[in-house]
Amino acid sequence: MNFLEHTIFNLVANETEKLGMKAFVIGGYVRDCFLQRPSKDIDIVVEGSGIDVATAVGKRLRTPVSVFKNFGTAMLRCDSREIDFVSARRESYRAKSRKPLVETGTLEDDQRRRDFTINALAFSLQKEDYGNLIDPFNGVRDLQMGLLRTPGDPDVTYNDDPLRMLRAIRFASQLGFTIVPESIEAIKRNRKRMKIVAAERITTELHKIILSEKPSVGFYLLDRVELLADILPAIYNLKGVETVEGKGHKDNFHHTLQVLDNVAQKRGNLWLRWAALLHDIAKPATKHYDPETGWTFYGHEFLGAKMIPGIFQQLRLPLNEKMKYVQKLIQLHLRPIILSQEEVTDSAVRRLLFDAGNDIDDLMLLCEADITSKNEQTVRRHLGNFQLVREKLTEVEAKDAIRNFQPPITGELIMQTYNLAPSPAIGEIKEYIKNAILDGLISNNYDEAYGLMEKKAQELGLTKTS
Repeated sequence: MNFLEHTIFNLVANETEKLGMKAFVIGGYVRDCFLQRPSKDIDIVVEGSGIDVATAVGKRLRTPVSVFKNFGTAMLRCDSREIDFVSARRESYRAKSRKPLVETGTLEDDQRRRDFTINALAFSLQKEDYGNLIDPFNGVRDLQMGLLRTPGDPDVTYNDDPLRMLRAIRFASQLGFTIVPESIEAIKRNRKRMKIVAAERITTELHKIILSEKPSVGFYLLDRVELLADILPAIYNLKGVETVEGKGHKDNFHHTLQVLDNVAQKRGNLWLRWAALLHDIAKPATKHYDPETGWTFYGHEFLGAKMIPGIFQQLRLPLNEKMKYVQKLIQLHLRPIILSQEEVTDSAVRRLLFDAGNDIDDLMLLCEADITSKNEQTVRRHLGNFQLVREKLTEVEAKDAIRNFQPPITGELIMQTYNLAPSPAIGEIKEYIKNAILDGLISNNYDEAYGLMEKKAQELGLTKTS
């Protein structure tokens, strides 16, 4: 199979020859060729100046080239592909930084500095051996065996750039590969080096783990190599089962990862997956044993939602609508469960639709994923109940248009009608009308809401302006 069919490769080969240099395709593109995975990004390493080669190729393609002189790299786009050019280099590291000291090097130097053997594979772009595979560390063998191994001493690899520890776990999660035992032990020995890695870089890797087909693989590995407690202590604290009077609760760590996998199977988006991962984080703080009822976690959904801003800030996650979305799902995740266990009233459904808004479908997906019983009959019963809740949601929404509804009577109208300045009375009237609509006492329309406004205003002793 010809992995170099795209015209960009011949173009790079021609321009490199003119400049008297050598170029090679290296890294993820080569790896993904053997794994038969789509790969849009292409890395070109040049024995010479990567910037000069990129500039020459850009002129031929008549496309702009982004040059990063401080890093000695350049990038251009071709047919929706991102092509990165870098000079072959040799690296050395200082103890307090993961930024290397860089020297000009050869392809062999560049391959040796790579994180894993499967990412050190290269294709030659020289005319005399065009397309030949250069595999000095048996990366193809490791691909075939599904192994993640460092090209050199794993202690040196992970100590030099500790982010590679997370990359190992991310690749294991994404590809379903096994990290070789010597690397597992090296990560444990060097785990404290993670302190020098920026939170943003850690979070980027966590995103990729969470977006894996089976993200629990990555989190079990994080725990195995003893990184979880430092990176996500709220998840680490879910581990373990406490037993009193012979009664134990479920292991919330295993349960949480099963919920995350369930959401991933449904192709849930990144932030829904974060909500799944964090939905029970307040259970350790709310855990209580009652001799009559057993273990309870009352209010863990509310406390969990309050914990989210601190976790997002620690991980440099966005403190915006995405965070509010995760908070909302965590705070509401028990509501559909309660509805599924009781008679579903229109009023309860209206309130759930109002509170969840456009996120109601994601909330229902999270609740269904939260069913992790090993008893198939129990799972079928719960899913059947949730289906009834879904049907009721559809029925009430079609009838009452509650999702994200705005009460027909605005604060401005109340102020104008009764010549009021901003005051608590306005909020009281609006809340009264909102609750009446949600409870089904009136329909969601202007005339009925106006009449209720007049009634409440009269109770409050307000008079209309003439």
